[in-house]
Amino acid sequence: MKTVQLVKHQNKDWAFVGENQKLIKPLVLVFGNRLLLENPSIYQEIQGLFPDGEIVFGSACAEISSRTVNENSITITAMEFEKSEFVIKTSNVLNTDLDSFKTGNDLIKQFPKEGLKYVFVVSEGSFINGSQLTQGMSTFNNGNLLITGGLCGDDTRFEKTLASYNENPKEGEIVAIGFYGETLEITFSIHGGWTPFGPERTVTKSEGNTLYELDGLPALDLYKTYLGEKAKDLPGAALLYPLNVKSEDEEQSIVRSILNINEEDHSVILAGDIKQNSKVQLMMTNVDNIANASERAAKQALEFRQNKPEVALLISCIGRKLVLDQRVEEEIDEVIEILGEGTTVSGFYSYGEIAPFHGEMACQLHNQTMTITLISE
Repeated sequence: MKTVQLVKHQNKDWAFVGENQKLIKPLVLVFGNRLLLENPSIYQEIQGLFPDGEIVFGSACAEISSRTVNENSITITAMEFEKSEFVIKTSNVLNTDLDSFKTGNDLIKQFPKEGLKYVFVVSEGSFINGSQLTQGMSTFNNGNLLITGGLCGDDTRFEKTLASYNENPKEGEIVAIGFYGETLEITFSIHGGWTPFGPERTVTKSEGNTLYELDGLPALDLYKTYLGEKAKDLPGAALLYPLNVKSEDEEQSIVRSILNINEEDHSVILAGDIKQNSKVQLMMTNVDNIANASERAAKQALEFRQNKPEVALLISCIGRKLVLDQRVEEEIDEVIEILGEGTTVSGFYSYGEIAPFHGEMACQLHNQTMTITLISE
């Protein structure tokens, strides 16, 4: 496998990250700041760099490259596969009656089943129900197909997200890349590094991804009480205090970020579903815990590999980025150090991470995690 990476910061030219080499029919992943991806000539510009490339766009809260974390920029990772093939399918949910489960199921069904090893998903992140999307995708092949990826981001603006395949980025788009190949080796891992604190409460009223009541009291009011002075910075402040959710039908607890609030009905809107009778606790973390969790994820993803990874796809969460702040590069540095030279690192900070729990296969929506997928052929 051959790879090329480029970065373009605002009002600057493209700069190579490492070696420049000619690629034939590459898969070109383009992650970038939403405002920069709205440039009407962006697809034409990148097609000029990779005329025979298959180009996938996704807006991000920040991009991850083999060197660092890039902000207010666009990062390209182009990959030429020598022994493997890939197929790209899309769906758009902007002008439809949104059924996230059906959307996920229909999207994965588009792929020829035979030989399909892995699917990487770059999804719209503004209004999709990520829990239902991942459940729909997992029902294909009885949850035995590895699917990872992320929900696109828009920094802390939360206005809209963009994605596309071989056209200018647009709203509502979900892109899935299916990988085929006898020698493909794919491993993954996820870790969070967040710690629950405070009393455990019961979800007494919820619908889909909207949480109305905890212990019979308005969820938003309780949340504001916990946040105190920081409540004035909602919904952004909520990313620093996600919820640990334990449901009756899941063995492992899952982390849910609060993406928005509704002052009228005193509810909070989460990045994924929250079921009634679930138990929830607030969570907190610090820079060291986040960096350590990323290091553990990298080690775990390497654990049972036969071959050195050639590409690492990293999806981390905007909430982690806000905690890390000026030290955001630290969690990426930990991963790069563990993977060592020779592995091209690509990815982005997202509104939600898609991956199974470690040791499982059915994909889930996660928040506040580092998701690492390692690929070699």
